[in-house]
Amino acid sequence: MIKIYTDGACKGNPGPGGWGALIIYDGVAKEIYGGEKDTTNNRMELSAVIEALKVIDNKMCPLSIYTDSTYVLKGMSEWLKGWKSNNWKSSNKKSVKNKDLWVILDSLATTHKIKWVWVKGHSGHPENDRADFLANMGVGEVI
Repeated sequence: MIKIYTDGACKGNPGPGGWGALIIYDGVAKEIYGGEKDTTNNRMELSAVIEALKVIDNKMCPLSIYTDSTYVLKGMSEWLKGWKSNNWKSSNKKSVKNKDLWVILDSLATTHKIKWVWVKGHSGHPENDRADFLANMGVGEVI
């Protein structure tokens, strides 16, 4: 089982943002992060998951992705199927925001067996706090 903890951060929304991920497999941790000068928090939350999935080589190993973003969690577990069947339109018939990232995430996620887990942000959860720290490092790189 691979455990992935992800987070996004933004100073202003929109504004400079960062994403971070802590990937743990067989007791070994890998940390990744990055940022963008002009973005939104939701884009950074999505980017954290996308970038983490890009580094996973083992397509057969089940994954647990831990996120404090209800946007990511509900998008992947509740909304995605409907968006795709409605030609990427939301329930209010408007284009899905961040479609470009959702398409990438959907493509990456289909190659894995993923369990999506919500964790409360800023609640003393060590791995989630580390993902938050990494996301803020990403912000620091673009400011």
